[in-house]
Formats: sequence, C-alpha cells, structure tokens
Amino acid sequence: MLSIKENQPVEFSSELFAQFGEIVGRYPEGKQKSALLPILHLVQAEYGWLSTDAMDKVAAYLGIKPIEVYEVATFYTMYFLEPRGKYTLEVCRTGPCCLVGAERIMTHIEKKLGVKENEVTPDGLFSWRGVECLAACGYGPVLQIGPEYTFYENLTEESVDQLIETLRNKAQHEA
Repeated sequence: MLSIKENQPVEFSSELFAQFGEIVGRYPEGKQKSALLPILHLVQAEYGWLSTDAMDKVAAYLGIKPIEVYEVATFYTMYFLEPRGKYTLEVCRTGPCCLVGAERIMTHIEKKLGVKENEVTPDGLFSWRGVECLAACGYGPVLQIGPEYTFYENLTEESVDQLIETLRNKAQHEA
C-alpha cells in the first residue's frame, strides 16, 4: 500500500487503471457509474484512504461529477476520507457490545495508543474508531482490524494489549 499525505497529488498506476477497466467492463455501456464502489475500494487499498484528488480522478475516469463520488464516499463508513494507520481498529459501539464493555475497550485503546478516535499514532501504525454493528452481538465486545478486517471477539483490556503488541511485532517483521 502506498501512503499519501493530505493535499498530495495522486497518480494512478497503469495496473490500477487496468483493474478499473476490468470493473467498468462488467456493466452495460453508459452505466460506468455502477463501478464506483469497487473502484473506490481499489483506490483505498492502494493509498490507504480517499483523498479529494483521488476522488476527483475517479470521477474524471468514470465521466461523472466529483460531487457524485463525494456523496458515495461520505455515505459509506468503509471509506476513509483522511489518513489512517496501517491498522485501523474498529470497535462495535452499538447497544449489545456496550452492555458488555465496548466503551471500556475504546477508552482503553485510546489510553494504550495515546491517540483519540480517528487520529493516527505517531509511528503511523494505528488508528481506531467506534463503528456500528459488526453483527457479532453474542460475542461482544468485538472489533475488526483493517485492512484485512479480521474479527476479534470477547475482548478484554488484556486481549487488546496482546493484539496491539502482535500487530506491532508483525509490522516490525514486515519492515
């Protein structure tokens, strides 16, 4: 994954354009806007988030207005509109998970990582946020970690600490 900073120009690779073409080819002539969501997923996978410049380039590629891309990207929570850490911890914050400690887990993550919700740790490894239902109500509190979206259930402060340490070690070995 490439990492772009805010207000940095984006240039899509020929490989990414080839993937765009394959996706657009799935839809009838004149219906290229139908490819918007999967193309945004590809761009986010490549750069880690969707900058305004990246969204403008997607709009130009699809022949639609930039506002049409912004509307979609701001509606769906799976799209990040600001830089994120390499690992984004998403904690379910709906009723069933809150009843069994989700708010306590979010407070613990904030203290453990030293960043507030939607901020990125100085080393660029982590960000976190509360999200809506992750559909694992019987196993709460739960979180998922992107970009792979692996689920972790029945969380405790200790299991979260171990998870963060495992991810730090993984990042060091990948470097």
